[in-house]
Amino acid sequence: MALGRFDGALALPDGTGLRPGALSRLAIRETETLLWVAGTPLPAEDLGRDMMEARADSDPEALRAGRWAVRRLQGRGRLEDLRDFLALQPAPDLLADLPWRGRATGAEFDAAETAFRARLAEAEMLHPLTRAAFGEVLWRLSDLSPEGDVIEPSCWAARAMAGACEHAGFVPFGTARRGLRLAGGAPAQRLAAWYGAIATGARDARTELARLAARQAQALRMTARIKGANPARVIAALVATPLVTAAMVAEDAGVSRDTAERLLARLAGMGLVRETTGASRFRLWTARL
Repeated sequence: MALGRFDGALALPDGTGLRPGALSRLAIRETETLLWVAGTPLPAEDLGRDMMEARADSDPEALRAGRWAVRRLQGRGRLEDLRDFLALQPAPDLLADLPWRGRATGAEFDAAETAFRARLAEAEMLHPLTRAAFGEVLWRLSDLSPEGDVIEPSCWAARAMAGACEHAGFVPFGTARRGLRLAGGAPAQRLAAWYGAIATGARDARTELARLAARQAQALRMTARIKGANPARVIAALVATPLVTAAMVAEDAGVSRDTAERLLARLAGMGLVRETTGASRFRLWTARL
């Protein structure tokens, strides 16, 4: 029920510009937690800057893993083709997505995938949420990922559970994922913890959607006295993308670069946006949400 309500909350009215931004923000937040669970913590803002190809003095391995996870949660890679899902194709741009090396390759990987799918087929009669729990454990016992990896099977499970959702591309656990790391005991106990984390994550994500919508409405009220439609367009562009440049705002809002920079400065003075780099050039902006 919690997951269904979250999926329904994503059925946002056309023209708000909120849905893609909300999904991007949730994907980055989910990845931040996954990196923490993996023992390679990375602030969401650093991850966002890296996704923008901006410089960040952070762990390069964590950045690689985070970049891969965000893109998978956003829908990149096909679950029915694990080579594609894991970005194991030989194309240079996909090779750059690899979280880390040291996995099975060639015929060895193909054998591991065949064994994984055969065992997963045994759980075909189970509910998709339960089947994903089984699949995540099964993945960790296979040779599909480097030993000890938690990010790849977690992203696979998050995507697999969303197959029946109409709008959600992945099922968010949020910070509830941290508790799963410590979940043990009998299978029934572990499954109860899994379902509890799904419910908590879905409720928290739905709350986040409501907060984003309310914050957007508040920003529109605060800028209502500014003449013209440009402030509303700039606000929509900021909400739709977690981190933007002035050029991106200008393109998305359909305004000139000068207008975008002027409005960004004015919105910053109103406390609605902030600049994240501290630089005078090549600046990145984010809405204060």
